[in-house]
Amino acid sequence: MGPRGAAAQEPTATGRLIAEIVASSFRDPSGFVYRRDGELLRQVNQAGRDDFDLLTQSGLYPTLVDRGLLVAHEEVDSALAAAPDAYKVIRPDRIPFVSYPYEWCFSQLQDAALAVLEIQNAALDLGMTLRDASAYNMQFRDGRPLLIDTLSLGRLQEGEPWVAYRQFCQHFLAPLALMSYRDVRLGQLLRVHLDGVPLDLAAELLPRRARSRPPLLMHLFAHAKSQARHLGDAVAGTTGARRRGFSLQAFRGVVSSLEAGVRKLTWDPGRTTWSGYYGEADHYTAEASEHKRALVQDFVQAAAPASVWDLGGNTGPFSRIASAKGIPTVCFDVDPACVEANYRQVVSSGERNLLPLVMDLTNPSPAIGWDNRERAALRERGPADMALAMALIQHLAICNNLPLPRLAATLREVCTWLSI
Repeated sequence: MGPRGAAAQEPTATGRLIAEIVASSFRDPSGFVYRRDGELLRQVNQAGRDDFDLLTQSGLYPTLVDRGLLVAHEEVDSALAAAPDAYKVIRPDRIPFVSYPYEWCFSQLQDAALAVLEIQNAALDLGMTLRDASAYNMQFRDGRPLLIDTLSLGRLQEGEPWVAYRQFCQHFLAPLALMSYRDVRLGQLLRVHLDGVPLDLAAELLPRRARSRPPLLMHLFAHAKSQARHLGDAVAGTTGARRRGFSLQAFRGVVSSLEAGVRKLTWDPGRTTWSGYYGEADHYTAEASEHKRALVQDFVQAAAPASVWDLGGNTGPFSRIASAKGIPTVCFDVDPACVEANYRQVVSSGERNLLPLVMDLTNPSPAIGWDNRERAALRERGPADMALAMALIQHLAICNNLPLPRLAATLREVCTWLSI
């Protein structure tokens, strides 16, 4: 649901294009997301009619929305459709900032994985299933992951295994195992492999001791071997021909095993160069820190921004000045340990307006995917009303040799107000 769109499909009488399909929304025949006059809408095609009706009639939609697992929507006039063959048009609730799995810390990816499995279990209870398990269908809002692809839920076909099994293992289990057992920076493989980390690659990189975990042995190592044996199979989402008689109990067993495997994976951030930057006497005294916070608070109060980006925000001490006022705030930092600590605080404190993300500002997320348009570059997801650049410029200018005029030009493009 990135901001860039494909060519709009419906011109007005004056030739002005008013419906613009979101560039990442083109693979599902059931429908697509588009913008009309600045409003984000989703068209449900006739091909998705039965599944969409079942979602609402089965009670799964209100169940997931009430549990904070699925983005809510309201139906609008079908005359607002962007293309022929529309069954319904819905307006999903707004996601303040679209982020991607390669920008998440370990616990964010883990929480998103567990949310997917919780959704799958709830769907099974009501005769439905997730037709895909892409990590890109998950976003963070109010400090929690939720599913934004309403049309990814479909009718459960009796006797068939989970069609999204392979995708879940590649998008979630494999990168989490690599981050846990090898190096948290291997989560960046998701930036290269947009359909998830190949299981054979994960199996090659993981240490032998990872095989002692039954869920990893089954869903990663054995799964990778099965994929190799059935390399020519055309059936997406399965390893080999579809098995008949795959019972609901077996289905639940697979989901339960995946959940156990995901939950047992851990990562200890430990101590890094930047994780203790704030609060240490050799960086800032208590008096100096408080004075700096007071200045930033005054700046935020004066600007009254609708959105804030904290660039190089560490564990988020200045981000919280804005987020505590109810301002949607994104805190970027290059250090996964800082982002992990920040996110854990968000979760433990129940914070709703702060989104920590892993971002190297000297090499920010680019536009990637099909036609370089599926996943938006960081700059395309802005600008923010206000940016914070606290204790950042010297690191970029001195450590990375970035000229000050170039830094100024970039900051000018990403925000209206700057606290520096």
